[in-house]
Amino acid sequence: MQRNEVFHRDFKPAPYWWEAFQPIAGDLNDVPVRTRVAIVGGGYAGLSTALELAANGLDSVVLEAAELGFGASTRNGGAVSGGVNIGKSFSGKSLDPRSDRARVLLSDGADAFSLIERLINREGIQCHWKKTGRFVGAWTPAHYASQARRVDLLNDAAQSQAYMVPRERQREEMASDYYYGGMVIERAANLHPALYYKGLLNACRARDVPVCARAPVTGIRERDGGWEVETSRGSLQAREVVIATNGYTGDITPDLKRRVVPIASHIIATEELSPDLAATLIPKHRTLADTRRVLCYYRMSPDGRRMIFGGRARFTPATPAQIAPILHRFMTDRFPQLRGVKVTHCWTGNVAFTLDALPHMGRQANGMHYLLGCNGSGVAMMTYLGWQTARKLAGKSNQPSAFDAGEFPDHPLYSGKPWFLPAIGGWYRMRDALDRGLAAFQR
Repeated sequence: MQRNEVFHRDFKPAPYWWEAFQPIAGDLNDVPVRTRVAIVGGGYAGLSTALELAANGLDSVVLEAAELGFGASTRNGGAVSGGVNIGKSFSGKSLDPRSDRARVLLSDGADAFSLIERLINREGIQCHWKKTGRFVGAWTPAHYASQARRVDLLNDAAQSQAYMVPRERQREEMASDYYYGGMVIERAANLHPALYYKGLLNACRARDVPVCARAPVTGIRERDGGWEVETSRGSLQAREVVIATNGYTGDITPDLKRRVVPIASHIIATEELSPDLAATLIPKHRTLADTRRVLCYYRMSPDGRRMIFGGRARFTPATPAQIAPILHRFMTDRFPQLRGVKVTHCWTGNVAFTLDALPHMGRQANGMHYLLGCNGSGVAMMTYLGWQTARKLAGKSNQPSAFDAGEFPDHPLYSGKPWFLPAIGGWYRMRDALDRGLAAFQR
């Protein structure tokens, strides 16, 4: 398929999810003069923080730099797995799965999954929540063996209901022989990320929480035992400040900026498929991913008519016109039957990685609170860290979160601009190709 034949005649360089909910400025709520808690960032993390603060009788203001829902909260793939992938660092090193810390972190990740479901049910959020599980394809036989060694830990610490699927049974999970088998995680789900965001936003509005669009923060300084937060639309006084900017953390908080690595993740949506073809691709309607270092993730759209396919097409800035053909090729590598299918949407959003691959919440030495670092599990982890941060501010936490402990690492050669991504990305791709080639040779 030629490059120019990838694109549908109605192609849009925008998220497919925006067909159901477009990021909005709303009524441009005035920035209040004062509040108990100023929350910088209006994504899942910020809204979840505000919602739980309201439940505990504490007022807050959410400050969003762009339109409401403009960031990764309406751009992600909509997979929810409770943080079972936490702990594999950007350097490639992994958290020791045998450690007590790994078990506690996985347990908190499982709590994050439960929280999502409680919020959706409590607030009546119509976001196509489906607990259909997740299948993670093994890139090589060695990866399959590594997955098998994790099953007991995931089931014990995170109640993942995980089990292995050998290659000869792989077509029970996907209409392809592309992987060497893989792992099923039954305790996983998918949703419509933009409609989930809309539900959180409506829940905040129902509790009279001011959510201020187009109010980028231009300065934060200590004042009178609290904080003065300056925005492009006025300033406000706050007793506490929470930084919830994740993959869009900027120069206002330079100390935090150099602790998160924003990496663009790219996604395409196909045109509507024939009903017979669509029904066969992922018969159990799971979310799929793989064990590559530069992984891909994919699922069917909530109506089951389109393939939503994501990954890292490039590690340098790229336009949707450049990204879509690359992802289309990745997709047809896995599903040759999709050759000839065209792309209607292509978009990108920032994923926030940390140097130890763990989400972090806490309080800086100057007193500002933060919750950052989704590491690819943003729907669950950002919602959860917002909830935990609010409970901490309200003095209601029953126990400390595992993500509110330990050092939040930085590096002397990193200031917030990920100059090293092209080199590391190229190295990872080469390693993936080498591993795959060796696996094929040894068959």
